[in-house]
Amino acid sequence: MTFFKISAFFFSYFCLTAVYVIFMPKMLQMVGYSTMQIGIVFALAPLMRFIVPFAFLKHIELNKKVFHGSLIAIVFGAILFYFTIENFYAFMIPNMLIGASAGLVLPYVETYAMEHLGKRRFGRSRLYGSIGFMLLGIVLARELDNYVIGLNFYIIFAIIMLVCGFSITYKNKDFKQKVKNKNNEKFELKRATFLWISLFFMQISFGTFYNFFTIYETERGISLEMVSYLWAFGVICEILFFYFQAPLLKLNLLKILKFSVFITIIRWILLFLFPESLFVSFVSQSLHAISFALHHTVAISFLYSLYDNKKLAAQFYYGFSFGLGGFIGALCAGYFYGDYLYLYAACMAFLSFIALFKVSALKQK
Repeated sequence: MTFFKISAFFFSYFCLTAVYVIFMPKMLQMVGYSTMQIGIVFALAPLMRFIVPFAFLKHIELNKKVFHGSLIAIVFGAILFYFTIENFYAFMIPNMLIGASAGLVLPYVETYAMEHLGKRRFGRSRLYGSIGFMLLGIVLARELDNYVIGLNFYIIFAIIMLVCGFSITYKNKDFKQKVKNKNNEKFELKRATFLWISLFFMQISFGTFYNFFTIYETERGISLEMVSYLWAFGVICEILFFYFQAPLLKLNLLKILKFSVFITIIRWILLFLFPESLFVSFVSQSLHAISFALHHTVAISFLYSLYDNKKLAAQFYYGFSFGLGGFIGALCAGYFYGDYLYLYAACMAFLSFIALFKVSALKQK
């Protein structure tokens, strides 16, 4: 039953993410936003993901009450979308609220899932999120005649996610308030400086993909429906990798991390060199299995091996990479948008790759 509840949460969370990542840029284009404005909007949520974890170093504890409050805040932010989307400045408010809240709920559930399901079952549970992302992408591509339809899908899955989140923690003894251990390890980012730098630059490179891939492809003659199939194909490859990747996690995690970043460089170069080739776009999307699925699981597994405080490690993983990296990545992607977008992305991934060669001295716990 626990496996089912966690899987249902991942499914709804990533359906929500699919609406935001795949279609929100197009929805904002429908409203009349410029590419720079879209970049700014998509920079706000990652910025909040970066800021929020610092509050948990000393002042706040990530517990069940905070988790529940964050779920409710996401639903409230989804409601605000309806009233603010046509005003660029007002639309910043729900994006910041959702960014801060999403930066709490996913690390909370992922940490619990990793601890109670184990690496193998965690990957198989997490793949339901990929399935949701893929299915939502295919369905909404056929229905998105105006931005209101997209907002309807968003709030529906925000509510479903809230229900799933509450069901995971309801009468679950694993979520009872625990007395803080004053002898807990002091959390220090400098313990793994170059690993954090690598994760940071990796997500800067992904700012071009998450925020502008749909616009980039449609402006080069590929239909929105076909772009949804490209997203779906990437997620199918991701799902297969999540399911079968467990044996790889027994190998040297740092080497696997280097491999995944190197493949990401190749992925962005392909999109730069062959921008109008549908075949190359599918090849590039197939590499999502390595550049996202493998990289994500290995990165979080590596961090768990380095830090005792795994919840905080997960928060900073999302905050520092998807947060700060995503913030700068979104802004820069909006600024550099054009024919050289994915050459710039490849350069950022290359910096991530170089940083990993300074990580070898780290001692795992």
